[in-house]
Amino acid sequence: MRHDIVFPGFGGTCLRGWLYLPERPAPVPGVVMAHGFSAVKEMDLDCFADVFCGAGLAVLVYDHRNFGASDGVPRQEINPWAQARDYRYALGWLGQRPEVDAARLGIWGSSFSGGEVLVVGACDDRVKAVVANVPMAGLPGVEYGDTAARFAAVRAMLLDESGRGLADGEGVVMGPVCVVPEEGVELPAFLPQPESVAYFLQRGRQRAATWQNRVTLRNAFGTEPAYDPGVCVGHLGKPLLMVVATEDRLADTAVALAAFERAQEPKRLELIVGHHFLPYAGDAFVQASAAARDFLLEHL
Repeated sequence: MRHDIVFPGFGGTCLRGWLYLPERPAPVPGVVMAHGFSAVKEMDLDCFADVFCGAGLAVLVYDHRNFGASDGVPRQEINPWAQARDYRYALGWLGQRPEVDAARLGIWGSSFSGGEVLVVGACDDRVKAVVANVPMAGLPGVEYGDTAARFAAVRAMLLDESGRGLADGEGVVMGPVCVVPEEGVELPAFLPQPESVAYFLQRGRQRAATWQNRVTLRNAFGTEPAYDPGVCVGHLGKPLLMVVATEDRLADTAVALAAFERAQEPKRLELIVGHHFLPYAGDAFVQASAAARDFLLEHL
């Protein structure tokens, strides 16, 4: 059963979404889910949540601050530090529900948020399993041989509740940009690939009236410490499933596979043959959602 919910993120910002509760005796394991770059929950997260809930998991799906149904300003601004921090607030809220076993919480993220769950999972001991769906799992050309000091800095920044860290400061701003090229939009496009255009302007816009083809980015690039999930993946120390597309031109396939190799056991790799957006629909969705469902059931 799905319920409309609202819970407070950092600073009391209202984050809105859905709570799926299975028809099983409580308490049950729980999973927190949020979408990737600019996307909102109606863009196929309900499909994944239905699969997980049908298997007996409680699922919290929400829109990131500044997007969709959630509050927050500036509207349409992506700050990965703030989004990752709100994942922690979502975990806390879900774990306090009487229907949910707070000792069995997992997180799921896709694309840009697939990187965020790698960061949160490595930094938050409440997370018992991580599913990273076609994740931005690192940065091309970065050396990941010794990441201990960099990880400590990332963890300290994520856990910063002072209101003066990279999740909150003025910092480095990029944009505004459009998400994908569109006729009549006079902005540079962040995702120029044909598969990106097809997903956002066709399937995404059809399913989600709140999606907008415009974003700014704050503290996503050029910060110290750098926002880099690739620094965190080797420090997870808990079960990890990575769903990787073999021809991913957004979340680079080679970078994702290299990140998976650095991850500790237990870990599982699920390969989707094709491009970045295939796991959201059709046979590839069936494959990706089933792999995530089975993994979560095994480890939560």
